[in-house]
Amino acid sequence: MRPSRDASVAGSRAAPTLAAAALAGLMGTELHGARAADAPTRAYPQGGAAFQSNCAVCHGAGGAGVPSLAPPLLAYPARYAASAEGRRQLAMTLLYGMFGDISVGGAHFNSQMPAFAQLDDATLAALLNFVVFDLDHAGAGVKPLAAGEIAAERARPIDPAAVREHRKQLAPSGP
Repeated sequence: MRPSRDASVAGSRAAPTLAAAALAGLMGTELHGARAADAPTRAYPQGGAAFQSNCAVCHGAGGAGVPSLAPPLLAYPARYAASAEGRRQLAMTLLYGMFGDISVGGAHFNSQMPAFAQLDDATLAALLNFVVFDLDHAGAGVKPLAAGEIAAERARPIDPAAVREHRKQLAPSGP
């Protein structure tokens, strides 16, 4: 027995919905029915939007990283944000990118992070604050990064290899 035209149309409409639901499941999000109480409160929603648009494809929607591609951002950004040189590292990494072998949490990564210098200083500061405070949950002693800190690093351009070397000096045995 052949299905009716209505059933086949309904089935063809359901396929994109099922595909979208599967994709949302992989990304750890819901399409419909999510309550505001289920979503964590974000202190830096603009930074979160910039993160999702620019960083989540490699680091994952929640910043947990992707094995062999990009490290997790859930253990070291808050530590970096607690020191002047660490804050410089965060800004330089976003502005100029970085490539080469690094270790984070016992895992090794050897890929290239692109530069995001095309984004304005306020957006980059908000993005970093999202990572430091909303994803990595920095303590009360850590102050938010300011657009002026990004601008100061933008005024001293370096290449991605120098960003990695600065990172090695900052954290020779890990993140």
